[in-house]
Amino acid sequence: MEQLINEQDGSFGATGESLRRMGQQWVFDWVLSETGRVYHFTDDGRGPLPRSVKSHAMISKQLGKIGLRMQRLAREEEERGHGLTALEYYYLAATSFAGAQHVVFAINDEKRFLHRRSIECYDAVRRLAPNPIEHIAIEAPVGTVHGNLHLSPTANPAPCVFYIPGCDMTKEMYPHPLMNHAGMRGFHLFSFDGPGMGESNVGGTHLTVTNFERAVSAAVDYLSARPEVDSNQIVLYGQGFGSYWGMRALAVEPRFRAAALTGASWVDLRYLMEWDSPRYKRLFAHLMRASSEAQLDNWVREMELSELFDRIDCPTLLMSGEYDPRAPLETLEASFRRLERTAELWVFADRAHLFALRQGHVPEWNGDVHLLATDWLSDRLSDVGWKPGATRLLEPGGSGPYGVEPRSLRWYEDL
Repeated sequence: MEQLINEQDGSFGATGESLRRMGQQWVFDWVLSETGRVYHFTDDGRGPLPRSVKSHAMISKQLGKIGLRMQRLAREEEERGHGLTALEYYYLAATSFAGAQHVVFAINDEKRFLHRRSIECYDAVRRLAPNPIEHIAIEAPVGTVHGNLHLSPTANPAPCVFYIPGCDMTKEMYPHPLMNHAGMRGFHLFSFDGPGMGESNVGGTHLTVTNFERAVSAAVDYLSARPEVDSNQIVLYGQGFGSYWGMRALAVEPRFRAAALTGASWVDLRYLMEWDSPRYKRLFAHLMRASSEAQLDNWVREMELSELFDRIDCPTLLMSGEYDPRAPLETLEASFRRLERTAELWVFADRAHLFALRQGHVPEWNGDVHLLATDWLSDRLSDVGWKPGATRLLEPGGSGPYGVEPRSLRWYEDL
């Protein structure tokens, strides 16, 4: 049952049925080669893929080779006694290997090799990091799930950020060990590989319609029992598709004091599966171990969220780009109105799924989104005033969320 979808042609098992979107593979490979991206094609500049990548099938090898070189450099620097430089190279190696294994849509020898190297390099990061980072394995009712607990050098017990990465990420990718936005604000941070993600996926805990939120609750049980963690001050931060999983978790888990969800993956999954990059449907076929496209489509329909909105009671910040292909503005606003009694919405004008206040390219680990989300969560624990139901349209080159008043999300209505 492990290899139900072929990573090369998107076909399912013995039936040979292919995903409908695989007919776009030729143009997808061309766009990938031209932009250096497999998704988020509208962002400025060339993406992170090296120019040696000419097709999706080439990504794992080319990123894997980058990871091997970074690991070699890290070992050389560590042997020389340059601990911080070695840490940086080990981190780059770990994230390169994580990106390389992610595009292999089968639990095969290549994926295991790349994932093992990622964990090996991140173990070195943990060993060299200035503050403790613990690898945590949690035996949840849905299977074994994993996380990295970044402990802040603050007086204990302290608040904790529960971070859910996007569906293209693993727990090793955020936070950067030398730029931990939560830690610098006095928070512990738990970065989570839920069902279908990273180490949990490779270990056999795949994604189902409802198991992610149950795994989150098991992880909150674990964190609440840690003496370092203030169990009354656990907050949720979901990024990208983590915003969808975060919304499901908020509907069933009352222990979160506040939440920040960035990227509107929670609005309507049909846009992600049919409008966004062809990559995503192949990815979810693998994460959910679908045996056919019809089965996957049925599961996606069951994952619809609107019936859960009325169960969400904690203060929630929602951030989205004005032209996110996953959430057309009219659909985003209609969904937000179901949540406005406890939520605030910031829309970044003229941006798609990736957005920031500053202009030009910035490293992901130093992005505005992490700064804004962590500050907003900190303010909620400090009882700083805010405006549930407010919508703010943040124009490029203009003021930030605290310099503009709530306004319409349509650029022309307030002129």
